[in-house]
Amino acid sequence: MESLKSKKIGVLLGGLSPEREISLLTGNAVLGAMRKLGLSAEAIDVDRNIAATLKEKRIDLAFIALHGTYGEDGTLQGLLEYAGIPYTGSGVLGSALAYDKVKSKEIFKVNGIPTADYQVVYRSQREKIRRSIEGPVVIKPSNQGSSLGISIVKDEKGWEPALELAFKYSEEVLIEEFVEGRLVAVGMNGETPLPAIHIRPRSGFYDYEAKYTQGKTEYQCPADLDKTELARLNETACAVFRALKARGVPRVDAIIDSEGVPKVLEMNTIPGMTPTSLLPMAAKEAGLDFEALTLEILKKATRDYED
Repeated sequence: MESLKSKKIGVLLGGLSPEREISLLTGNAVLGAMRKLGLSAEAIDVDRNIAATLKEKRIDLAFIALHGTYGEDGTLQGLLEYAGIPYTGSGVLGSALAYDKVKSKEIFKVNGIPTADYQVVYRSQREKIRRSIEGPVVIKPSNQGSSLGISIVKDEKGWEPALELAFKYSEEVLIEEFVEGRLVAVGMNGETPLPAIHIRPRSGFYDYEAKYTQGKTEYQCPADLDKTELARLNETACAVFRALKARGVPRVDAIIDSEGVPKVLEMNTIPGMTPTSLLPMAAKEAGLDFEALTLEILKKATRDYED
């Protein structure tokens, strides 16, 4: 704590992605926590001039509160590496791998990590797309967060509108088997799982509105899982953390199917820190309030960078 008090911390927020508004919420919440902790911190709205801004501000440590492209995908992490500025979250490779849902799925398959069956389609081949996954599917962009561009397709009439929506966000689209089961999230404090959360959207679909509108979703933390289910979920989350070369305090999302198998959806390297966000909820259950969680993320950043 004392070493952090001597540092000038930049909270990198806003950014250029469609998730800008959520990033502003996360960044301002984190900034408030740092000020309560007595740390020297300032907000830096990330734009095309961020390299010049970082040089001007001369910060000692960056708290990345960005979501989406250019903030969560390894791009900004690479710039910070060149500038020699320690930062929160995963490194360049870990960020890039986790952000690309297709690459993540490929890595899950190679490492024996359970995940739903899938196929990949491209905008350039739009007229030749043939579905290879039977039954209901989930169609999503390969590189977006906050459930942007995602649809559940249960019949043929929903196929084209779902593809059209997903292609608005990405040239590459993931068509994934729809897994019936319990949606869960596991925050990771390094390789230590935090209490799991069971997510129950009232609409039945955890979309953008359900994520960020209070009262639209019920959360149970800790999740009502038996010992075997919880052990398997935590083991899987740890395997994801290692396979995707994660650092810091990410979050692993999965669906536990009817046989108790946690089918991994993705790992989020920069989880939200808003009033409805999952990571602060899990941390609180583990005994870390919002300020303590913020401090833990900062401490991990300094240790990870030194390592």
